[in-house]
Order: sequence, then structure tokens, then C-alpha cells
Amino acid sequence: MINPRKRLHLKTLGLASAGLSLLSLQGCSGMALSAADGQNDNVNNDDEKQWQQADAIIASIAPTAFPTRDFLITSYGAKADNGFDNTSAIKAAITACNSAGGGRVVVPAGRFETGAVHLMSNVNLHLQQNAVLSFYTDASHYMPYVLTRWEGVELMGYSPLIYAFEQENIGITGQGILEGNGSNSQWWPWKGKWKHTPWQLDPTIDQANTRTPLFEMAEAGAPVSERLFAENYLRPPFIQPYRCKRVLIENVTIRNSPFWLINPVLSEDVIVRGVNCVSHGPNSDGCNPESCNRVLIENCLFDTGDDCIALKSGRNNDGRRLATPVQNVVIQDCMMRAGHGGVVLGSEISGGARNIFARRCRMSSPDLDRGIRIKTNSVRGGLIENIYIRDIEIGEVTDAIVINFFYEEGDAGQYLAAGERICISVIYGCKRQSALFCYAVLSGHQSAGSACTMCSLTRQPVLACWKMWRRSIRSMSR
Repeated sequence: MINPRKRLHLKTLGLASAGLSLLSLQGCSGMALSAADGQNDNVNNDDEKQWQQADAIIASIAPTAFPTRDFLITSYGAKADNGFDNTSAIKAAITACNSAGGGRVVVPAGRFETGAVHLMSNVNLHLQQNAVLSFYTDASHYMPYVLTRWEGVELMGYSPLIYAFEQENIGITGQGILEGNGSNSQWWPWKGKWKHTPWQLDPTIDQANTRTPLFEMAEAGAPVSERLFAENYLRPPFIQPYRCKRVLIENVTIRNSPFWLINPVLSEDVIVRGVNCVSHGPNSDGCNPESCNRVLIENCLFDTGDDCIALKSGRNNDGRRLATPVQNVVIQDCMMRAGHGGVVLGSEISGGARNIFARRCRMSSPDLDRGIRIKTNSVRGGLIENIYIRDIEIGEVTDAIVINFFYEEGDAGQYLAAGERICISVIYGCKRQSALFCYAVLSGHQSAGSACTMCSLTRQPVLACWKMWRRSIRSMSR
């Protein structure tokens, strides 16, 4: 067991360390560079070596490749008519495409209403310009249940709007629109209380009626096959490739999602490129790779009601059961316009995170709460290591950087989260002098070995580099 006295003592030391980091970042803009030149050279050399790894990750991602043949959904009975259900026609086109060895399933211009779309190997769902795939809001269209993950916990739940299970070489591409039709009257009220709650609260449809028992079952180790609910108020994510390989999501616009927008789970070789994520509902996270390996997110726009990008690896006991980190991820050249956080790790991070790189992103809006955010706690646990972030333009945000190891439940568990080699450097254009909040202490894991050079959050290029070094859990257990 962890010694409570030592835990409290180190937490106190850690808070002091966090406070010093805050003061130094706010107050050292006039520091002479010559005093830190040697340290700067070492940091820069190490930084460049690490960013070569980012380029290597991109090169290692196995790309998709589709035969040059098209399967037009209208050839299988689809109609752009109001009230016409195209679910069966789209399924028929996907099946035919897969059976023929692959190609594009093409959605032409027009508005096509549909229920759940399940992709198959070697199928590229392609939306032409002015095409709209409009999804129903009646939950019955997302039955029967499928294996899914909801806030980091596996269950048998509603099918995501676009879903693939253990498929390989799949795509969602084109200039069209994926419309989820989430609104203050459809899907979103299942959240229950949220911000100013722009809907009439109805306790009978509150997600807590399903979320609470699901989390209890997961903590108790109930088999996933038993985690299903006749009364289910967990909104499905929009796009969820589950245990898939070689996934491409490119150029489409995703609007008004019931829940998270792009949520690859336990998948490999994922590319999300040029996507517009526009959804301002509750939990409208833009792109949340969970327990994925080799992921590239680039040239995307995020205008969302929650985190723009959040990297995750499972919640609490269920994350430890699967024990699969999110790893080898590169985020670059994205615009974060609105949301809770720009680039986020956590909070469902129990499987860990490693080798994460983010660069050349712009984050500026009065509607964007935080630029860079790491959130976890001692109930989640998990090792967060080798995180490198640089060349980020942060303008008008509430907080530029937040590191919080006391998120949500706080320090209430025995799974000591740890951070190792977390380096955030070259932050441009921050308009707030009080833009850093570092609460990076958890269960005795204080923020140690902090380095700060050229660390002013100003409108000029700056370098602010912290390293959070993992402390031995054994020393805390004595």
C-alpha cells in the first residue's frame, strides 16, 4: 500500500514545483539567453533527433489502396428522396464492392437518408461534391448491438453511424458531408445536464442511467458480452473503425455528431487528412484515437463542442484489462477553432500513451478553452511518455497549457499515473500572460527536473520545455 503521509508530503512538494514552473514561465521573459545557451544547444539537438522519429512514424504507416472501380449507390436502389431509407441500398453496394475485390462505393450529389453504415475490407465510401449522407436519429436504426467502446469502456451497444469491425483497407473520402443530425432535440439531450443545458431535462433518458452501471460492471470485471442494456442512453460515435488495419478518412465534412466524431479503436495505420469536424454538441470530440498504433492526423479543421483531438487508451480497469497504449501518433498542420482542448491526452488513458508528436498547429479562438492539455488521475493510472509538441501557434485561448493529474475523480485510486519525457517547445503568439496552468502532480509523482529556457508566453516565438520524469512506484510503496 502507498504510505499516505509520504503521498501527501510529495503531493505538497509537487504543488510547489508546479507553482514554480508557473511563475518562471510567466516571469522570465527578460532572461538573458547567454545564461542558458549551453542548455539550449543540448535541448535543440535532442529535439531534432526526436522529431526525426515523427517523420519515421509517418513513413511507417501502411497506406490504403483501392481498385479503380466504382459502385454507385443509386445503382443499388438508393434515392435522394425525403423520407426514403437508403440503408439497404448502401449495404448492397458495399457488399458488392467487397465481393468484387474492392473499389469505391460512391454517394453522388443529393441528400441520402440512412441508418448505420458498416464498411467492409477494400471499400472506400466516397462522397462526391454536394453529396450529403444524412443519418437518422432514431436509435432503432443502430441496432442490433455491436462491440463498441464508450468513453474507454467496452460494451455491446448501439452501432456507430459508420462502423467497421476487424476490416482492412477501408476509406471514407470525398468532398461531401456526413450529417449526424444531433441537435438540442435529437441525441444531445441524452447527455443530461450540460453547460447551460439548452434542452428540457428528462431524467428518464439521461445517459447516467446506462453510464453508471456500465462503469460499475467494467470495474467488477464483468464479461463484455454481458455489458448490454435494454434501456441504453449512450449516444453512438459517428465513425468508429474497431480493430481495423489501414484506415483512411479524408476531405469529408462531419457535422452534428451524436457523440465523438472520429474514434478509431485498437486500430493500426490510420490516416485522418483534410477533414472538417464541425459539431457543437456535448462530447463532440473531433478525433479520438483509442489504443491505436501508427496514426497521422493532418490538415484538419476542428470546430467542436469538446476536445479537438484527444488521445486515449481505455478507462480504469477496462483500460488495464486491454493494456494497449495509444502510440506512434503524429498530429500536424491542423486548425483548432473551438473546443475544450486543442491537443489533449486523456483522460481515459489507463493503457498509456507513448511516442506522440504534434507540430505546426494553430489554436486561437475565444471559444477554445485550452491549447495543450494532459488529464489523468490515480484512478486512471497509465504511463504517458515521449510526448513532443512544438511550433504551435496559440492565440486567444483561456489556458495555453494545462497538465492536470487530478482530473475528475482526483487522487482517489492506487494506480499512480506517471509522465516521462514530456517536452512542449516553441509556443507562438499567446495573448495571455497567465496562460499556463501546471497541476502535474499525482500520488507523489511530482513534476521534477523541470527545465525552462526562453520561457515567456508572448507574441514572439518562445521555447518552453518541461520534462516530467517518472519516479519509482516502489519508493512510494514503502
